[in-house]
Amino acid sequence: MTMENVLDPSKDDLPLMANTNHILVKHYVLDLDVDFESHVIEGAIIIFLEPGSGCKKLSGADGGAGQLESNQSNKVETSQPYHIPGGFSSEMRSQDFADCDKSEKNASDRNGNHSNREQTYGISSSKNFCDPGNLGSEDFLLILDCCDLTVLKVEEVDVAAVPGIERFTKFTKQTDVSKELKNQIVHELVTLPADHWREQLYYYACCSQAPGCGELLFTSSTWSLEIRKMGVTTATDFPHILRIWYKTKPEGRSVTWTTDQSGRPCVYTMGSPINNRALFPCQEPPVAMSTWQATVRAAASFVVLMSGENSAKPTQLQEGYLSWNYYVTMPMPASTFTIAVGSWKEVKLEPCSLNEPSTVTSFSSSEADSRCTSWVCGHMEYPCHFQNPGAASQAIIPYRVFAPECLQHFCEEILLQLIPRCLSAAHATLGTHPFSRLDVLIVPANFASLGMASPHIIFLSQSVLPGGSHLCGTRLCHEIAHAWFGLAIGARDWTEEWLSEGFATHLEDVFWTEAQKLSYDEAKEQQELKALLRWRRLRDEVQNSSEEMQVLRPNRDETGQVSESGASVVKYGLNPEKIFMQVHYLKGYFLLRFLASRLGEETFFSFLRKFVHKFHGQLILSQDFLHMLLEDVSEEKRFGLSVEDIFQTWLDTSGIPKPLQGETQTWAESRLVQQVNDEVTKWIRVNLRARKRRRREHEEVFEKLLPDQLVLLLESLLEEKTLCPRILQSLEKTYHLREQDAEVRHRWCELVIKHKYTKAYEDVERFLLEDQAMGVYLYGELMVSENAKQQQLAHKCFEMTKEDMDRSSAKVVAEMLF
Repeated sequence: MTMENVLDPSKDDLPLMANTNHILVKHYVLDLDVDFESHVIEGAIIIFLEPGSGCKKLSGADGGAGQLESNQSNKVETSQPYHIPGGFSSEMRSQDFADCDKSEKNASDRNGNHSNREQTYGISSSKNFCDPGNLGSEDFLLILDCCDLTVLKVEEVDVAAVPGIERFTKFTKQTDVSKELKNQIVHELVTLPADHWREQLYYYACCSQAPGCGELLFTSSTWSLEIRKMGVTTATDFPHILRIWYKTKPEGRSVTWTTDQSGRPCVYTMGSPINNRALFPCQEPPVAMSTWQATVRAAASFVVLMSGENSAKPTQLQEGYLSWNYYVTMPMPASTFTIAVGSWKEVKLEPCSLNEPSTVTSFSSSEADSRCTSWVCGHMEYPCHFQNPGAASQAIIPYRVFAPECLQHFCEEILLQLIPRCLSAAHATLGTHPFSRLDVLIVPANFASLGMASPHIIFLSQSVLPGGSHLCGTRLCHEIAHAWFGLAIGARDWTEEWLSEGFATHLEDVFWTEAQKLSYDEAKEQQELKALLRWRRLRDEVQNSSEEMQVLRPNRDETGQVSESGASVVKYGLNPEKIFMQVHYLKGYFLLRFLASRLGEETFFSFLRKFVHKFHGQLILSQDFLHMLLEDVSEEKRFGLSVEDIFQTWLDTSGIPKPLQGETQTWAESRLVQQVNDEVTKWIRVNLRARKRRRREHEEVFEKLLPDQLVLLLESLLEEKTLCPRILQSLEKTYHLREQDAEVRHRWCELVIKHKYTKAYEDVERFLLEDQAMGVYLYGELMVSENAKQQQLAHKCFEMTKEDMDRSSAKVVAEMLF
């Protein structure tokens, strides 16, 4: 079976074309310039390759999930990491190679020597979904995931020209170095022991600056970049180090060019459905875990933030430009790489603060050499933070906060106070932080989510800042939880998003409870209220979405399987409806809540810590988690539970799982929910009197409510057919709704739209402009009403934001409006 038969773009499936079973990228070196005039990032990416598990068989029947596992190294961590304060410095590079790189790049641009773009070799660019076999040519193909990029040149790199590289082999400089010996050098470099990571990064950088030694043929199609070398028929003989010269496109779907809240230009990666393939050619399948380092140059007025272990300090270049260098030594999927460039300002705590966010913990050599032997890591070898003896007791990792200047006061008042509490709460729950440091960035208004987590950096929407600490704290806890589930432990198949989002949603509540230092009873009440709100959301989503989109494992028993080459698809990955669905968050959360309740909170979280220790640095499927869980607990506690039953009840079917259907009554009887019900009754009573124009018999006294209680109150009032304008006005004044967080204000806007409360249309307009991460649904409500003023408001707001709006959001809104 060829991938042409498997991949059908009309089904909204996202193709992962890289032939990871044949060959794997082990390390990326990015060398890029950011140009805000042309909205282009350009430069070179250097990739270091190793033949994969399937390199001996380039044709045959499709393989199964077992092929993915064989790509994982069985090496065991034997040494401790220590960090370079200030990051990897470009000064470590040989100046000769820096000059060589510059002259070569200039010559390339000047001569336009990119004619190999026109050479094809039996691949029609219209065939975007084909399995890389022979395809009419006996040459081996390297297939990279690539989209919306202009590839200028691909060349082999002369690794033998690097001074000192002979330490990786026995050859002398006078010897004619064979291709086998060059590949052996790269093999020795990429397999250096973890305690040689500094040396490894240094030689990666030196190799990336080495001269080219021959251009390679390439062709681009919609979803991939295919590269070959004439006469090379196997992955083993294929060059193990390549340099790809390329440019991004302004409309590329992996990057967003926009302005920040202060009106200054910026660019950031958006974690879009196509991930990073429009930022750089890469291997997108999760199994292609690699390390990376990057040099990014931008005008001196900009700050470059990135997924990097080091807290980078810029190097001054000529003519008002700065160079920023980041690196990562933990192998991770390329989709986790993130970059943001803008005129961000670091928000700092007062000097008297005990925690200095801009510092990075540095461990001495003696600390780095001492070993933690309480457990053996199961991942491929790298400088593992879990094996660092000092990390286990570090409740608050070093952190920094960046934001546009106009939002600094919000960050000072709210965000900076919350980060140490949330980090400490996460550590108290799960133990050692997987990453050594954290940057938090407030991204522009057009960011399409409330938050996004990447290694060492979290993006937060501006929508989490106003209205107190609740929304900001819960979202921060959610993104911090992704450090463990989603990043340190990843899904081997992207269709199993619940392994990331379900865990983060469940842990969000646990961390936030700990951060607030609530009593057991207070925590239980708040979590039952939250469960009821999420159940209502899941109920609405199930009622308003197609059944196939409600299934957490749409591939069921074939989850994790790939083609013979390693290519696969992400089911419904390009479906615009899926972007706005939360079923994998909600069903995953309820499954974990069900398991914790069934087994006991203490047992469940004790197991979760064991699970993290066993599987950090690795990719998993649902059965890895469920099998270990049921094997870990006593037979008495797991009675009636099986992996097959959990699949059938929770993961492989649509609708609301049966175990949930009886729980809503319990949540409805909790104190916080009853309090809301009492308030709803009062408002309905007042509304009834107002409609009948009765004189007030007595003044109602309304209780102060928590943010989640306000959400439930407003959702309950949304079920009322009619609310008088006077009641809506009183409602807003009683709870100061305009000053509440975005979740509360969203429900307020729904009420305003439903009851055509014209006096508050400005609140709807403000929400659509400032809270774009949550506003898409409101456009639909404005249009469904068939009210001229409301439709005019929808068109006005879309006209004001459409140029900068997230592409997926803009597409959905445009379909509503036109």
